[in-house]
Amino acid sequence: MAVYERTYRPYAGSLTPEWSRFLILPRYAYREVFQKKLFVAFLVTCFVWPLLLAVLIYLPHNVSFLKLVSEQMGGQGIGISFNAGFFLRGFMVPQGILAFLMAFVIGPALISSDLRNNALPLYFSRPFARWEYVLGKTLVLVNLLSLITWVPGVLLFLLQAYLVGDGWLFDNFRIGVAIFLSSWIYIVLLCLVSLALSAYVKWKPLARLGMFGVFVVAAGLSQILNFALRTDWGSVINLADMMRVVWSSLFGVRFWANVPVAAAWASLLFACSLCILLLARKVRAYEIVK
Repeated sequence: MAVYERTYRPYAGSLTPEWSRFLILPRYAYREVFQKKLFVAFLVTCFVWPLLLAVLIYLPHNVSFLKLVSEQMGGQGIGISFNAGFFLRGFMVPQGILAFLMAFVIGPALISSDLRNNALPLYFSRPFARWEYVLGKTLVLVNLLSLITWVPGVLLFLLQAYLVGDGWLFDNFRIGVAIFLSSWIYIVLLCLVSLALSAYVKWKPLARLGMFGVFVVAAGLSQILNFALRTDWGSVINLADMMRVVWSSLFGVRFWANVPVAAAWASLLFACSLCILLLARKVRAYEIVK
């Protein structure tokens, strides 16, 4: 407007608190994600297996079902032990695969489109710090992955504790803690890897291909190294195996790979640190093109 008209007035409305301004990023990201019907169908599918496990946990405490099983099996029980191995192999591993597929679909698209369209200068011209931008993008995956990992896992654990009673909750409290910690470790790894690839590779198909290589191709390469060198240390480049080793140590069951727990932690920490360095290098308000 023309200056001489002097009709400009500053904004007099309420301001958004500074601590919550980055939440605008996941809000619009969710709007875009949930517009895809295939993703909504996939998200609903992710709850099918926990629901079946809940039914499986409930049935041994149903009197009519126990009578029917006793008649059919000649007085023998079901024979399912709801222990640490059940929650690890029966819940964490299947839901971990679904969590990887979700991160594979959503993660590579979170930052790549902003970099490809040179949108970061527009973001950082607003009251956004770099860490707030990354945190806002990370929350998109964190919340969705939490819905299919530790949230149903803890609910299943509490359901088992409620049905059994007799101090089962306190005797097996380690299982609940292991479900929570294992899920969060896996969520952090998936978020950092997918966001780093999204920032480093601006084309979404290539970023997804890179994520496939990090988790799947590296697993095959580790098996080749183990076979060729007759060792187990090739598994340290297999993030999936190292994650299972950490899970096993938290649940207190037998390890999935013959690699020390400390080596598994070191492998995961190195991968996460490398992803943070890549994000710090690529998420900037400017880019130097040589």
